[in-house]
Amino acid sequence: MEISSKENTHFFSNNTILPVDRSSFKSESSASKEKQSCCGGIKIFLCALSFVYFAKALSGSYLKSTITQIERRFDIPSSLVGVIDGSFEIGNLLIIILVSYFGAKLHRPRIIGAGCLIMSAGTLLIAMPQFFMGRYQYERFPSTINSTVSISPCLQDKSQTPLSALEKSQAEINAGCEKEAGSSMWIYVLLGNLLRGIGETPIQPLGITYVDDYAVEENAALYIGCVQTVAIIGPIFGFLLGSLCAKLYVDIGFVDLDSVTISPKDVQWVGAWWLGYLIAGVISVLAGIPFWFLPKHLPKPESRKDSSTSSEQSKFIIEESKDQRTSYQQQAKLAEMAKDFLPSLKNLFGNPVYILYLCASIIQFNSLIGMVTYKPKYIEQQYGQTSSKTNFVIGLINIPAVAFGIFSGGLIMKKFRIGVLGAAKLSLGSSFFGYLLLLSLFAMGCENSDVAGLTASYHGTKPMTDYERALFSECNSGCSCSENDWDPVCGENGVTYVSACLAGCQASNGSGKNTVYFNCSCVGTFESSQSSSAVVGPCQKGNECPKMFLYFLVISVITSYTLSVGGTPGYILLLRCIKPHLKSFALGIYTLAIRVLAGIPAPVYFGVAIDTTCLKWGSKRCGGRGACRLYDSSALRYVYLGLTLVLGTVSIFFSVAVLWVLRKRSSPQDETLSANGERGTCGTKSRKDNFVNSDQLIQSTYWPEKETRL
Repeated sequence: MEISSKENTHFFSNNTILPVDRSSFKSESSASKEKQSCCGGIKIFLCALSFVYFAKALSGSYLKSTITQIERRFDIPSSLVGVIDGSFEIGNLLIIILVSYFGAKLHRPRIIGAGCLIMSAGTLLIAMPQFFMGRYQYERFPSTINSTVSISPCLQDKSQTPLSALEKSQAEINAGCEKEAGSSMWIYVLLGNLLRGIGETPIQPLGITYVDDYAVEENAALYIGCVQTVAIIGPIFGFLLGSLCAKLYVDIGFVDLDSVTISPKDVQWVGAWWLGYLIAGVISVLAGIPFWFLPKHLPKPESRKDSSTSSEQSKFIIEESKDQRTSYQQQAKLAEMAKDFLPSLKNLFGNPVYILYLCASIIQFNSLIGMVTYKPKYIEQQYGQTSSKTNFVIGLINIPAVAFGIFSGGLIMKKFRIGVLGAAKLSLGSSFFGYLLLLSLFAMGCENSDVAGLTASYHGTKPMTDYERALFSECNSGCSCSENDWDPVCGENGVTYVSACLAGCQASNGSGKNTVYFNCSCVGTFESSQSSSAVVGPCQKGNECPKMFLYFLVISVITSYTLSVGGTPGYILLLRCIKPHLKSFALGIYTLAIRVLAGIPAPVYFGVAIDTTCLKWGSKRCGGRGACRLYDSSALRYVYLGLTLVLGTVSIFFSVAVLWVLRKRSSPQDETLSANGERGTCGTKSRKDNFVNSDQLIQSTYWPEKETRL
């Protein structure tokens, strides 16, 4: 045992004075007690950390599931929703460097506990606008609300509208508009998401490194795997919660649901988006409580006291002098830590592998974050699915595929004993084949629904260039209609009309969702239609669309799995090429770059690009453009998928550069291992589990916002 200690000291510590093997002076009983204390403490921390990962993953994925609900509720465009989504990353930006660098020297569990409280406050703040703004109002023709008053949709104008609807004075209307314009309640959603970002910051860099510092090295892989397995459950529950809340009307408990005249299939439908945030906020509070009672330090296992780094890490890391290493082992003061900040930063950015991998990750996350943020919207608009079904599919199918891909990546690394070069190849191959699969999605879209005046003319021919002017035709020229309204009806001919008035309907029967319009002049003239009636709500997509949706789901699941396989090897590549004492700092910088250069801008410019494909914008009660009601399906498909693929292709080129640098640095003999595993990449003796040690597996199954990837 003494000889083994000296060997470890010689190879890993390089100190001139050998440390005393204190374990030889301890009694067997005291050593057993320390081991039990260590194991018990780290397991309690693991349980608490797993619950926190579940809580933050649930709230983050739930936000993704409510993107379209928030857009409709606050009547805002996709680009502004992208700003709200990116505010989470801005919160991370504010403190992530301080937390990742200084937090590692302070009381890490309590910092995580404080972060949970802040995260909970932000989550609850997001739901607050529901209780301070008025009830949700959607566009509906009066006859669908009150069956006792018979009003002709076509002849509706000021002279024929009931006088009671015109009794409001202009001053009252103006006052209401000023109040509505000045509220801007979506700002509270933005601020709440900003607080969520601040509170989530310490969990990832401090939590996992705490486990790595105090876990037995042989058990680190199992511990990290348990944390990430529990974390994967969070997004599943988040999207399933989003699916459940999307079925409930936004003002449930505040209004009579029988008076609601729209269904979940309607583009104006808004679910109870706020309810899930209340649930997620309470869970975050509960998750943070245990960390206030955990110690700052745990006793280190005996096997970790004399070890420094793995042999493969030393291949890509230039060893420091004894004096420098000794200074890192000492208890540093705050001023000394601040003084060492710039040299540490320079050290990181002087590593070409780290920089190239960082660039590849930034561009790839631009692609993935933008794609994931608007995936629910894409499915709803492209395939005509409800928000509830969309969230259910993502939570129950896509997220497990991501989890299985992450697990498979780690299993492949262990099974085939893959080193750094192999990890780079596996990561590159995963990205290449994943984006190659995305190409097939271009052929799996649905054609535009026939909407008179927008995607088809009133006579069944191609529409005019000016879509708004095309809303009017000879068949509705005698009607007093507004081109700003969106109250779609489905004609018996299978064509959707923007409103009953624009369909030329002369009479109606029934109320609410059961309203039927008759004598619709535009319905009767469309391709010699024999019927002239219409019902409330848009028509369904074509018969081929459900089949295309199934194909899309299959390819989407395979793509999610393929891209996720490269997540573990990529993180191993990152961690093996940085110095051990810079581990937390490097992960903090990495996460910072992803947040700033991908998490913040990607949802914004993806949203701006998607807004360009809008065919019909809604209008606010007091004027101004609201949320988009109808998108051009073909244009949306090319913009959404095309932008994703272009960014993904650029990231692949950077991944190729990473592989080239690694090949240039390594020699052929370093890439091989002997059968008995005694020859490592540096020719030094390695343990049997060299390729699955804790330094390799820290964060190996996690990357920023992983829970909502694809």
